[in-house]
Amino acid sequence: MTIYTHIDSNIRKTYLLMAGFGLFIVFLGWFFSRLLGSNVFLILAIIIAFFQGFLSYWYSDKIVLALTHAKPIEKKDNPELYRIVENLAITAGLPTPKIYILEESQPNAFATGRDPKHSVIAITRGLLEKLEKTELEGVIAHEFSHIGNRDMLLATIAVILAGVIALICQWFFRLNLLGFGRRRRGSGRGDSGILLIIGLIVALLAPLAAALIKLAVSRKREFLADASGALLTRYPEGLARALEKISSDRTPLRVANTATSHLFISSPFKGEEKSQWFLKLFMTHPPVEERIKALRSGVANS
Repeated sequence: MTIYTHIDSNIRKTYLLMAGFGLFIVFLGWFFSRLLGSNVFLILAIIIAFFQGFLSYWYSDKIVLALTHAKPIEKKDNPELYRIVENLAITAGLPTPKIYILEESQPNAFATGRDPKHSVIAITRGLLEKLEKTELEGVIAHEFSHIGNRDMLLATIAVILAGVIALICQWFFRLNLLGFGRRRRGSGRGDSGILLIIGLIVALLAPLAAALIKLAVSRKREFLADASGALLTRYPEGLARALEKISSDRTPLRVANTATSHLFISSPFKGEEKSQWFLKLFMTHPPVEERIKALRSGVANS
C-alpha cells in the first residue's frame, strides 16, 4: 500500500488519453482524406497514431534523457543523495528509481519513465549544490509524486500525440498548396468549397486545442505533485523554500527545449510568470507564487 490513492485512476486516465488522442488523429485523417479525395491521409493517420503510441510508451524515458544529456550515477558517486532517494522510496512504497545527473548549474529536476518499475529521477548539479537537505528532499518527493501518480507517461504521451496532430494538419495545408485533390473538388458537389473552408479551420484549430490540453494537463499535475510531495515528507516548507530558490535563480539551462520543459519541476526558461488568464493558457507550469501559497496554506490542489 502506498500513499498514492490516484494510481488506478491515473492508469485509466492514461489509457483514456491515449485512446482519445488516437481517435482524434484517426478522425482528422478520415476528414482530411475525404476532402482530398484520397484514403492516404486516413491510412497515414492510423499508422502514425499506432507507431507514436508504441514509441511514447516504451521509449519516452530514453528520448527525454538523450535530449537533456542526463548521465546515470551509482551509489558510490553520491551516497547521501542515494540515501535520500532510498528513504523516500520506502516511505512512498515505490521501487527505488535510477538516478541521473545533468551537469547544469541551474537548480532543477524532473522524473521520467513509463511506470514506477522503470522510473528515473534526474537532478541538475546546481540543485545539489544550491539547496539544503530538507529542500532537496522536498524536490525529490515532488518527483516521486510524479512517479506514483504516473504523470511522466501521461505528459510524454500528451506531448507526442499533440505533435502528431500538428504534423497531420501541416500535411493537409501543404497538400492543398500543391493542389492535391483540387480536381476532385472542382468536379464535386457545390458544397465542396464550404467543406474545404471547414477543413482549413479544423487544421488551424486542432493543433492549438491539442497544445492547450497538453499544457493544462502539465499545470494540473504540478499542483498534484506539490501536494503529494508535501504529504510524503510531511514538511511542505522544504518544497516551498526549494521552489523559491529554483525560481529566483536566473542561471540558464543549456539543454532546455520546448519538448522537455514541461517535465521539470520549474520552467527551465526562467520566463516571468504571467498573471493574465489568456497568457496562463500557454504556460507549462503554474505560477510559482501560486504553488508556494498552496503549500504554505495547506491547500491540496488536485
